[in-house]
Amino acid sequence: MSGMITVIGLGSGDPDQLTLGSWKKLQAAKFVVVRTEHHPMMSMLREEGIAFTSFDHIYEQHDSFPEVYRAITEQLLQLAAEHGDIVYAVPGHPMVAESAVQQLRERCGEAGISLHIAGGESFLDQAFTRLGFDPIEGFQLLDSSGIQSSWLQPQLHTVIGQVYDAYTASDVKLTLMELYPDDYEVVVGHALGVTGEEQIVRVPLYELDRVEGYGNLSLIWIPRSDDDTLRNRTFARLHEIVGILRSPEGCPWDREQTHQSIRKNLIEETYEVIETIDEDDPMHMQEELGDMMLQIMLHSQMEEELATFTVYDVIQTLNEKLLFRHPHVFGDQSAGDADEALKNWEQMKAEEKRLKGLDESVASVLDGVPRDLPALMKAYKIQKKAAKVGFDWEDLNGVYSKIEEEFMELKQAVAQGEPVEDQVGELGDLLFAVVNAARFIHADPEEALAITNRKFVSRFHYIEEQLRINGKSFDQTDLLEMEQWWQDAKLR
Repeated sequence: MSGMITVIGLGSGDPDQLTLGSWKKLQAAKFVVVRTEHHPMMSMLREEGIAFTSFDHIYEQHDSFPEVYRAITEQLLQLAAEHGDIVYAVPGHPMVAESAVQQLRERCGEAGISLHIAGGESFLDQAFTRLGFDPIEGFQLLDSSGIQSSWLQPQLHTVIGQVYDAYTASDVKLTLMELYPDDYEVVVGHALGVTGEEQIVRVPLYELDRVEGYGNLSLIWIPRSDDDTLRNRTFARLHEIVGILRSPEGCPWDREQTHQSIRKNLIEETYEVIETIDEDDPMHMQEELGDMMLQIMLHSQMEEELATFTVYDVIQTLNEKLLFRHPHVFGDQSAGDADEALKNWEQMKAEEKRLKGLDESVASVLDGVPRDLPALMKAYKIQKKAAKVGFDWEDLNGVYSKIEEEFMELKQAVAQGEPVEDQVGELGDLLFAVVNAARFIHADPEEALAITNRKFVSRFHYIEEQLRINGKSFDQTDLLEMEQWWQDAKLR
């Protein structure tokens, strides 16, 4: 080995917290480097004549903490190679919130440098003592940098460290507000355990970034809670509830259901969501999306009971599919517009089939269209697939001619009194030809017909309203009068 780095912890700020072993190492060291001079222990080192250099200047040279810690690691390896044995002193405990130490653990061996990590009292020790909670009740430590709401678990005590300034506190506040109510009480701790500097401030969440005094020794504590209001905002709680409903102690109706018995529910809930989209009603959409999600949870729970898969397997499969099919986002490909993105998507779908061992030589161009789609929607999709391989009209005029041809064949079948099934067949041919027209003008036929349906309902409601105003029923009017009201409705 060409050198040795000894990493020691300086504790959370009070000289009495520094271990005797660490103090002896500092006194005996020939070369001491500290991560930052902004720590209460620095005054004691100066008083005792212990010389040191710091890495504070590196923070000013880089734009992000990962870059800072990489630079610190590089310099430590270089210093150890030049000076032999060095001591690297960090705030708190070397293994708590010290990214450079983790990088040293990964790189010292290959660099031929021995690494020794000594202890030190962490800021967590003071958090447990001064804030008065026991981590055995459930605890998580999070870094304020890059914190995400998906990490939050209200049933755990949560300590958020490295809250250096009010801007960082503001970012933390916004993330916490995705789960916790604005007035939820949180605790800010400054310099915990440091005599004369410690501050413990309890504030509602919305005031978190208005607290003064944030710095290197600041943290935020969110006490654990069993409040159902918080738990009900988590996916884990949803999974738990559905499991209870299907359990022997749960709901008799839910226990009796099978995939087939609630199959229609999934279809109905899907259409109810579509209705909220058409109505542009976000609050109603929120409710209906929940109802549709319940169907997914129930089907997944049924398979979980059979040990086939769980809803987490469903989520994993979806996540992996999204990552794989978006190489222009998560890979090394690019897409300048939606058409290029769609092309990438289709290419990756084909690659998925290849990886699954599916024989493309026997596959149909029309594969992948769900069997039970509504007929109008299915016609649109199979026509699009056929068109991709050149089986299509050259232009819209050809489509018009086909519509006219199918319309004449329908009229002829009806006029000649052909069997009903033949008339139905001719009607289907006509509808199929009309779908081609929708495709050529880049319109979804399902959506187009939905618009017309809504238009018809609105105008028919107007007729009913006029009947009520005039004290009439449908039996007391005629087609001529209704047509007049219909024309009035078109002008509204």
